[in-house]
Amino acid sequence: MEPPCTPSPTLATELPEPHPTRPSADFTMRFSSTPRGARLARRLVSHRLDEWGHGYDSPANETMTLICAELAANAVQHGRVPGRDFEVRLAQSPEVLRIEVSDTRTERVPPQAVPTAPPGEAQSGRGLLIVACLATRWGTHPRAAAPGKTVWAELVR
Repeated sequence: MEPPCTPSPTLATELPEPHPTRPSADFTMRFSSTPRGARLARRLVSHRLDEWGHGYDSPANETMTLICAELAANAVQHGRVPGRDFEVRLAQSPEVLRIEVSDTRTERVPPQAVPTAPPGEAQSGRGLLIVACLATRWGTHPRAAAPGKTVWAELVR
């Protein structure tokens, strides 16, 4: 089965990080590495975007909320270290919305290649494909001041 969209052929490692424009708005919060924490992250990102003028039913809010949901779910499922939280950062500049999800697991890094659909009726494995289809750019980098990694995605407006 073909994916409903075609992700950008650019590899995540070829993309710029971080976006060169200084954010005009910024929101950062830590969440417990649980399904409940992932749900709360998604809801707070949607709420913050609404406060920044991107209504709940706007394409930007819906897209960034879905990207947050996928990245937060991955942080909980694949990046969880017992007793450690994951962090979500949402930034807005005049041109770009950017989300970053950081976890403390260093040895499990997302693939650097453009994601492909999992085989057959697999129950999982589509998260980064969804992110790649929705985001203008996405990628990963090691966390600067702590162990772990950050997966980021941008939506150019």
